[in-house]
Amino acid sequence: MRVYETVVYGDDLGAMADFYAGVLGLRLVDADALVTAFRLDDRALLLVFDAERSSAAGRPVPSHGAKGPGHVAFAVEPGELDAWTERLRRAGVAIEQEIEWSGDRGGSLYVRDPAGNSVELVDGDMWPK
Repeated sequence: MRVYETVVYGDDLGAMADFYAGVLGLRLVDADALVTAFRLDDRALLLVFDAERSSAAGRPVPSHGAKGPGHVAFAVEPGELDAWTERLRRAGVAIEQEIEWSGDRGGSLYVRDPAGNSVELVDGDMWPK
């Protein structure tokens, strides 16, 4: 098994599309008033839903939504965190935190998307195998 979709929520889907496509470089594959969808290199999808619309009753799929900021983490190529730091700074995105994990587990870089969700870029494998 693998993760097929991951969802974060935001009120301004245009700003979210600008961040995920324009700043992070994800491939936008669909966008409407409810959802903006991005295809990742491993064929998984990141979906950005309008929280109010996705939690409304009577939708063709079960209603869902979240209140408050969520979290999503993306794996980047080993050794690329410094390049990502520069790319994000050039785009005007504040770096919230940088962590070097102990041993050979790599590091993480944390920023916030326009809706306040925590976005982590991971260089390595911090979880036990």
